[in-house]
Amino acid sequence: MTERERQSYFAQMVPLLLQYATLLGYEYTLGDAYRDPRAHGEYGQKGPYGSANSYHKRKLAIDVNLFKNGVYLTETKDHERLGVFWELLGGTWGGRFSDPDGNHYSYGESR
Repeated sequence: MTERERQSYFAQMVPLLLQYATLLGYEYTLGDAYRDPRAHGEYGQKGPYGSANSYHKRKLAIDVNLFKNGVYLTETKDHERLGVFWELLGGTWGGRFSDPDGNHYSYGESR
């Protein structure tokens, strides 16, 4: 699969995640998606923000900020239901990272 095809598939997955969040009664705002190399370094380079190999730099990741009844949910466990759903779609959820990042949703390399 080409990078453009991965990006296209990922872009189709994101609305499904957001629709599921709505069905579960969450409100959300969008956090980081694309991290421009002019500000964050090229893929493979450590920039001032984020890892060298960030999927954000490849347009294959998004951070979703969750709210319930107007309260910002900051814990990884708050994202677990969405993370499991995302994994069912074939994505990688940051809540499973060794240093959990619960609001991070990225393309799964198993595709």
